[in-house]
Amino acid sequence: MQNESDGIRLIDDFSRPDGSSALATRWQSFSDRVMGGVSTVSSGIEVIDGRRCLRLRGEVSLENDGGFVQVALALGPEDTSFDAGEYQGIRLRVRGNGERYFVHLRTEQTQRPWHYYAAEFTAETDWREVTIPFARFQPQNLGVKLDNSRLRRLAIVGAWKNFTADVAISRIEFYR
Repeated sequence: MQNESDGIRLIDDFSRPDGSSALATRWQSFSDRVMGGVSTVSSGIEVIDGRRCLRLRGEVSLENDGGFVQVALALGPEDTSFDAGEYQGIRLRVRGNGERYFVHLRTEQTQRPWHYYAAEFTAETDWREVTIPFARFQPQNLGVKLDNSRLRRLAIVGAWKNFTADVAISRIEFYR
């Protein structure tokens, strides 16, 4: 549940029976197959160690110039922006297989598929809280600094090497 008095804005805790996020949007998974790659992806709601979570799994392959799997969430209806300007960053409760993953953000300035802002984290084998300040997000293939007052999409991504992706997220929020 959203709790603005605690200085957070819940994005999702995966508790809604209809599958929608706290922002009333839905997660979608896809892989590099959208551009000719061969990586495989699956995602869904599961319960791990008593926590309801979104789990992303896949085989990431660099073949055919590919190399990613992801789950993505629009932050506003019908491609509208979300103003996270009063927040300092993103906090996640995650667990995985000890691999490095990324949070990608897209804004009104990211017009091409290869334009985004990225910050990495490691998904340890037990549940951990990961805090990523907006200042850690680096522009990819564009020269504009992140404007977190115009966020459109957030994604959890496994990418850029051949590996088995397996990461679960039980909570994700903006924090002050």
